[in-house]
Amino acid sequence: MGQQATTPVRTARLGKAVGPAPGAVGGAVLVLPGGDEVSTRRPSPLLPGTFARALARSLARAGREEGLAVHPVHYRYRGWNGTEAHLAADAGWAADEVVRRYGDVPVCLVGLDMGGRAALGAGGHEAVNSVVAIAPWLPGEGADADEPVKQLVGRRVLIAHGTNDERCDPELSFRLAARAKKVNREVCRFEVHSDGHGLHQHRDEVLALTVDFALGALFGSPLSRPVEDALAAPPPIGLRMPLASGFGKSLRR
Repeated sequence: MGQQATTPVRTARLGKAVGPAPGAVGGAVLVLPGGDEVSTRRPSPLLPGTFARALARSLARAGREEGLAVHPVHYRYRGWNGTEAHLAADAGWAADEVVRRYGDVPVCLVGLDMGGRAALGAGGHEAVNSVVAIAPWLPGEGADADEPVKQLVGRRVLIAHGTNDERCDPELSFRLAARAKKVNREVCRFEVHSDGHGLHQHRDEVLALTVDFALGALFGSPLSRPVEDALAAPPPIGLRMPLASGFGKSLRR
């Protein structure tokens, strides 16, 4: 009788650092791409989506002098897969890997679509000090109350969502932000008016917003006035802050 083949154990992987490696790493951003609600297929070995790639490049370029390391995260599976929450677990593993490689440096999780849900879910990792969720996929009616927010206490949190998003309901991200704001004042949410899920019309503004927020959270850089106002404003004002057209062109960086 032939020997029975064993199924290899899949592991998550930290992608190659984007851009030139900094001389001394002072902080890290983990870019979490989108995924599916249910799938056990292996994801592409490449960072999917032009937006995710542009985001990683923008962050690496802006944070180079501060010693920022930017890594994409390659999941074990394409899907969230119910209570397994594979993508959030892989985000937590990636934060562990950052600590192993670079020591005790602050980590910002930046996720898009289902990666936004993963960033929010893994925000409680002890190395994570900030979370950015862009057009996050969140559970629908009846399940939203079960999406945890207490892990976000002590973290700075930014959510950005297009008001015309037909894939990921922007009202669900508003409701989650409102619940998170009750336990953590450092939560803000920007609405990208008339834009859809891919945020094609205002991509440059969303990139600039993410860079401004992440560098401020990781290195204490001064935040732009709109972000400061959004963090300080009571709900719902700070959770429905409009992202101005041209945001980022006049930032002092």
